[in-house]
Amino acid sequence: MNDSALTILADPTRQRIIHCLRRGPATVGEIAAGLPVSRPAVSQHLRQLKAARLVNEERQGTRHYFRLNPQGFAQLRDHIDQMWQSALDAFAMHIDKKTKPQGTPRRHAARRRDRK
Repeated sequence: MNDSALTILADPTRQRIIHCLRRGPATVGEIAAGLPVSRPAVSQHLRQLKAARLVNEERQGTRHYFRLNPQGFAQLRDHIDQMWQSALDAFAMHIDKKTKPQGTPRRHAARRRDRK
């Protein structure tokens, strides 16, 4: 998973589509009925969400039902958790550098001289 899923979710219309699909599977027409955009626009948004693996499409006869893809959201969550962990690790390293006693490197140098 890369940042493209985050970019795709930044769009307010796609966020509303995701919110709609949280209630359960829906067709393009059902989704469009609750949005101020056309059915073709909803179809384009769904294509992008599908490409990002955030929604799945299932055909039932002539109807296409869209639903949230739990695996795609799990991958997105893992990606966000990794980004967050990297930020926390960087912050911890920064704090360690700021709180380390100033004389520490000299003491290590003195110990090395004593070993010789």
